[in-house]
Amino acid sequence: MNVQELIKEYIASQPEPKRSDMQTLHERTLQALPGCKLWFDNGKNSENKTVSNPTIGYGFQTIKYADGKTRDFFQIGLSGNTTGISVYILGIKDKTYLAQTYGKKLGKASVTGYCIKFKALKDINIDILEEAIRYGVEASRG
Repeated sequence: MNVQELIKEYIASQPEPKRSDMQTLHERTLQALPGCKLWFDNGKNSENKTVSNPTIGYGFQTIKYADGKTRDFFQIGLSGNTTGISVYILGIKDKTYLAQTYGKKLGKASVTGYCIKFKALKDINIDILEEAIRYGVEASRG
């Protein structure tokens, strides 16, 4: 299966209303980041053990670790979780930026250094979320 098919299958596997919310977020992210590289991480490690929720990835960055090793990874992640949806904005150096800049404007969402969690799209301002996503992609390029 190719990445688009895996993403379609993953979104379809979600219960409603999360399925519709994730489909809307997927479409909005593709519009915000036209031509971006798509990823799908099934959440399993090399021993096929589940270590995280499956995640749809958007964009491309090379992460450099302290030991000098590098890894190619996505910039934005979208994942369903037990309480709702998580949007990961990776590569922002200032771990307070998301919460300080978007936290109060987003609506009913929990915002950490790189993750925005919410129960349903109706609880947040999707335009502010899209603004945060665009910022994250630009910030991770520099």
